[in-house]
Amino acid sequence: MDDHVASRTWTDEQLLLTAEEAARALHVGRTTLFALIKNGELRAVHIGRSCRLTRAELLRYVARLDHPNPPRRDRVAARRAGRTSANQRGLFDLDPTPPDAA
Repeated sequence: MDDHVASRTWTDEQLLLTAEEAARALHVGRTTLFALIKNGELRAVHIGRSCRLTRAELLRYVARLDHPNPPRRDRVAARRAGRTSANQRGLFDLDPTPPDAA
C-alpha cells in the first residue's frame, strides 16, 4: 500500500468513507469492519455496488463502545422466559408409572 494513501485520514467535511478509510479510522482490519457491518454493529450505506460508512455512524459506534447497551435477549429466550415448567417425570419411561402411584 502506498504510504501517502495509508497516512491519509478523513476530514470533518468528508461525509462518506470507504471501507478501507473507515477501517483505518477505527484501527481495525477490513475483515473486522465487514464483520461489524454483518453483525449490525455498524450500518453501512450502499450506493450501487459501493459500500460506504458515514462519519456519524463511526462516531456513534465508538460512543456505544464507551457506554454499551445491556445485552438483548433473542426471541427464543424471551419466549422461554414466559413459560412455566411442566412436570416431566416419567416422560421417557418405558413402563410408565400411573400418576396416582407417585
